[in-house]
Amino acid sequence: MQLKTLKRAISIAGLIGAAALTTSVAAQEQKTITGGFDVGPGGFQGNFNPLAATGGFTWLNVYFEPLVNYNADLTAIEGALATEYTVNADKTEYTFKLAAETWHDGKPFTSKDVKFTVDLAKNGETGTVFAARLNAISSVETPDERTAIIKLSRPDAGFLATLTKLMILPEHALAGTTPKELATSTWWATKPVGTGPFKFKQYVTDQYVELVADDDYRLGRPKVDRVINRYFKNTAAAVAALRAGEIQFTYVEPDDVPAFKSNKEFKVIEGQSFVVNYLGFNQQVPLWKDVRVRQAVMHAIDRQAIIDSLYGGAATAANCGYVAKQLVPEGLSAYAYDPAKAKALLGEAGWDKVNGSKPITWLTYYNTPQAANVMAAVQAMLAQVGINVVPRVVDTPTYNGIIYAANPDFSQFPLVYAGLQNGPDPSGLNIGLNAAQKPPAGANFLRVDMPELTKAFDTALAETDPQQLNKRYQDVCKAMNANLPWATMWVANRYGVASAKLKDFVWVPAPAGGPYNAHPEKWSIEK
Repeated sequence: MQLKTLKRAISIAGLIGAAALTTSVAAQEQKTITGGFDVGPGGFQGNFNPLAATGGFTWLNVYFEPLVNYNADLTAIEGALATEYTVNADKTEYTFKLAAETWHDGKPFTSKDVKFTVDLAKNGETGTVFAARLNAISSVETPDERTAIIKLSRPDAGFLATLTKLMILPEHALAGTTPKELATSTWWATKPVGTGPFKFKQYVTDQYVELVADDDYRLGRPKVDRVINRYFKNTAAAVAALRAGEIQFTYVEPDDVPAFKSNKEFKVIEGQSFVVNYLGFNQQVPLWKDVRVRQAVMHAIDRQAIIDSLYGGAATAANCGYVAKQLVPEGLSAYAYDPAKAKALLGEAGWDKVNGSKPITWLTYYNTPQAANVMAAVQAMLAQVGINVVPRVVDTPTYNGIIYAANPDFSQFPLVYAGLQNGPDPSGLNIGLNAAQKPPAGANFLRVDMPELTKAFDTALAETDPQQLNKRYQDVCKAMNANLPWATMWVANRYGVASAKLKDFVWVPAPAGGPYNAHPEKWSIEK
């Protein structure tokens, strides 16, 4: 403590030479982990606002924290800023006991911050993606600084899973900013304040974000001094930087995996993505109104051939939004590859009069070489049956700007190639398919309004008996399979590669990058 005080005194005194020497020595001794944490489909490069995050939680969790989080196996929800929580019998009251923690600027974290964050997350003016997901909340009570009680107007089976993505924000730093101003505030990328193991230092536009260790973190000072998130235009550039030793971690494409598996200098991390890839039919355009057209799309695509040739077998075909055995009932239509049947269905639906060979924009944010190959294959297969799709690839912010525009131009996304998490909590699909989740309330940007499907989701979310929950989601699966709001493709594995120099480093191929308790304070690196 005396040494820290002395260094501070020297700096204040303005002894520039001594301060420069101290900085130089410190820089030489600093341990730094650099990674491409927002590379790949789980990242969200350039987004700093956790209220608007549809991905990138791997990185956001290094300096922000939620009340609760998944464990690193994605098998259970455990405490984060909440040291413990209890739920009443009818699943409408959640009591959280809060950790004794301070914000990165030294102010105390209290239950008022929890209430403040929930109120912001429910306010659509902030640009939040949580408004519809949290609409069951009736009140947030703060009986003392270490206790927050969230009450629901009805049971919500996906409530805790939603909270894992809700990063708690500092009331003292943001209370003076209106919700509307917060949506576009520079605060997120210049001086954000969190409670995580690392503190925000700087963002160099389109290049990298730098965090520094929080000496006072409640779980112990981090073992490294800095964590840097470098930005890359594509996966190939990140892989080149990894091989050159410029970074110690990145997401990689399946094609890159064999070379790293045979190299002892690296460790390959593999796991299920928990994301179903799909062709989404915009219900605001007339092309897809007839279910026979949607069925024809399914029959036109040889999903297994794409899985075998372009995914190397590391994916599972999906006939609804789920592939987990306990969620998939018997008796589903497999929509086997059958171009002749696809043509017949299109003929019955009068496709020639509906659209014929006119080009259909196919919008996506997937910009990897693998995705390009997949889309080219699907494009060719659809062309064989008379459906002419034209891929349009944009970055994630542009994609979100198009589909979530206040007055969207539906002609820009009559068809999308996208993904939505189907686990570890199956309620994740609700936000994209329930009629009640249409923008601006939620993320149902394709404006799906299928009563059977909405009823199935509502019933599942209201289920309070854990023994019945899987059956309820099987009903969701049946409704998806019959009504085809999406042409569901597959759930693929994802891969990360880390330098063998990293120790106690945790990364999980989780949907949207997580979140989960990766404990960055334990990460270390050998010199």
